Amino acid sequence: MRAFLQRVLGGKQGSKNEAKQRLKVLLIHDQVDLTQAQMEQMREEVVAVIRKYVEIDDSGVDFKLDRGESGVELAASVPVRRVHARAI
Repeated sequence: MRAFLQRVLGGKQGSKNEAKQRLKVLLIHDQVDLTQAQMEQMREEVVAVIRKYVEIDDSGVDFKLDRGESGVELAASVPVRRVHARAI
C-alpha cells in the first residue's frame, strides 16, 4: 500500500514539474518573440554553418531557449561525427 501511494504521489509531482517546464518554455519564447518557424529557420542556418567544418548527426541536433544568468540563452547540442579535412 505504501509503495502504491508513493508511486501515485510521485506521478503527480512529475506532472507538476512537466507543466512548470512547459510554462517556462512558453514564457521564454514570449520574451524572445520568435515564432516556431523562425526558431526552425535559425536552427537550419546554424547547422548549415557547422556542416562547413564538421560532419554532424542530424538526428541528435537539439536547439532550445533557456533562461541564463544574463537573460535568455540559446543552447545547442550538435553531435559531431568527424571533422572535415582542412585545405592547406
